[in-house]
Amino acid sequence: MCAIEWDPMSSFEQQIVALQDYLLKFARLQLRNDAWAEDAVSETVVAALAKPQSFGNRSQLKTWLVGILKHKVVDALRHHHREVSGLETSEDAQADPLESIAFHTDGHFVEAPADWGNPEQQASSQQFFAILEACVNKLPATQGRLFLMREWLELSSEEICKELLLTPTNLYVQLHRARLRLRECLELHWYMKPEAT
Repeated sequence: MCAIEWDPMSSFEQQIVALQDYLLKFARLQLRNDAWAEDAVSETVVAALAKPQSFGNRSQLKTWLVGILKHKVVDALRHHHREVSGLETSEDAQADPLESIAFHTDGHFVEAPADWGNPEQQASSQQFFAILEACVNKLPATQGRLFLMREWLELSSEEICKELLLTPTNLYVQLHRARLRLRECLELHWYMKPEAT
């Protein structure tokens, strides 16, 4: 008679455990504090395990967990807003070299952006999101954090300025620089440059 091995973790739990490193990476990028990031991920895992029925397979497990984590990160930012380390200004205070080569003095592009094809088709590509994530990770720490707070956590500009004690102008400049760098990175690693005629 064969002994049946009992697996203490269900497939659902194993999938959650497998995604913890991904969740922790994002939480650390946002919170800049290992303890707070680990707390946010732990709370996310506990919430997911406490109510697995709310998952319901209506989306990918990773998407569902990230949705929970978004709320935990926002809660942590609000809870620790006075303790969040100040933004590093040394790397971003200098003039961005991309600005001088990307735009004319009248604000128009020096070189028209590359034809990115049909963005809706590209957005559905997992490869595109992997490259986008790599490009976001290559941003200077401050720019990456602000970009993710604005675009991924969907915090308003007012909330970000209040939480991080920034002026609206500083926030706008940092987001502008982040978007320029992301555009350049995506054009280098994803989109083809138009051929010269």
